Amino acid sequence: MTNEELSTRFYEKMFVEQEKYRSWLLSQPPAEILNHAYEYVMREDILLSLEYSDLSSGQAKALLKSPAPLADVFKDWEKRETGHMEDIRETMESRANAILRQDFIRSKREER
Repeated sequence: MTNEELSTRFYEKMFVEQEKYRSWLLSQPPAEILNHAYEYVMREDILLSLEYSDLSSGQAKALLKSPAPLADVFKDWEKRETGHMEDIRETMESRANAILRQDFIRSKREER
């Protein structure tokens, strides 16, 4: 099996897994859906990442051994330290600075 075929097979397995998770999630009460919103979004991002990068044949084969590779990858992801909150803080500061800059420019125009 070629690397492309393995990658496709892996993606399809994870896609089916996500669809099952989505179906289960939609059958839950709204509060339970909200409790799992982060997990759902991260699982979607894991799937999306496969569209932009290929695993090696060995990596795809290794992950295909799992009955639930998407859940496994998410569990590992959840344990990682990321810069997510730092990125949010920086984005908020950047947006605030852009507004301050616009206000400053507007006030200088009005002074003329």
